[in-house]
Amino acid sequence: MHIGSIDLGDKPIVLAPMEDVSDHPFRLMCKRKGASVVYTEFISSEALIREAEKSFHKMTFIEEERPFGIQIFGGREEAMFGAAQIAVDAKPDIIDINFGCPVFKVVNKNAGAACLRDLGMMERMAATVIDAAGDIPVTVKTRLGWDDNSIKIQEVGLMLQKLGVKALTVHARTRAQAYQGSAHWEYLKLLKETPGLHIPIIGNGDVTSPQEVKRMFDETGVDGVMIGRAAIGNPWIFEQSRNYLVTGELLDEPTFTERLEMCGDQLKASVNHHGERFGVIMMKKHYGNYLKGIRNSKHIRIALMEPNEMNPILDLLETFKIELLELQD
Repeated sequence: MHIGSIDLGDKPIVLAPMEDVSDHPFRLMCKRKGASVVYTEFISSEALIREAEKSFHKMTFIEEERPFGIQIFGGREEAMFGAAQIAVDAKPDIIDINFGCPVFKVVNKNAGAACLRDLGMMERMAATVIDAAGDIPVTVKTRLGWDDNSIKIQEVGLMLQKLGVKALTVHARTRAQAYQGSAHWEYLKLLKETPGLHIPIIGNGDVTSPQEVKRMFDETGVDGVMIGRAAIGNPWIFEQSRNYLVTGELLDEPTFTERLEMCGDQLKASVNHHGERFGVIMMKKHYGNYLKGIRNSKHIRIALMEPNEMNPILDLLETFKIELLELQD
């Protein structure tokens, strides 16, 4: 699969852009464990053109993260044009447009999934970003439609392809579903079978295991699969999925030692990237998944929420690891 001139190989497995999750430290852990592409969390075009420090911070990355994409959203063409120009200056490999966020505060500003109610607006927004992006390939992430009565994903795909969008990621739910109910993978298959549509299609929604990754590829024919929440505290899902696609065999789950050590590595990267106070705060949403399935972990989950500094947390993780090793003896 190619996005522009970027060769992602056969059946790439991509990390989803997730608000307040897909920061540099998390992306780095996922990249090290086999994510084919990583994206920033979505970044407001209005904030970028107003030079908000937090938004510029979200765009920072290192070479190890490549191929790397910056995702932007907004409800005004002028702001999206300016934001795309700013994103170009950061030198990403891809600029992605969010046409799928279902959250009211985003939709209420004619951004995210709001464009699914007005495909003319989606067309103008995408054309504006493509114009500003120059040689950097532009991709789009969207949903099936606004609701069950307005699913026009085939029309959307053909329109975006004609404009010059290089790949389309589809979360197989409608805006009305938000994150509820089941993803409708049958529409991904329908999209792939659309006459004249040849840009890569990346499927997203209800992919929580290597088996589900393979099933999405097999049942829908998508070119790539995007994993979101299932990667939180579990970056191993990328290498596990790749191995399962290639060999049909499941790798062993990471040991508790591997889980605790990677959790510590991500914490260190988080503090280095965000500063100690905010870096510690950002990690709190990851501990539960890193510790998932580890016996006797309830007390450590609670304890990890207390410190406001990194070293006491690292001490807690190390002490817990020693306790578990002693129980094995």
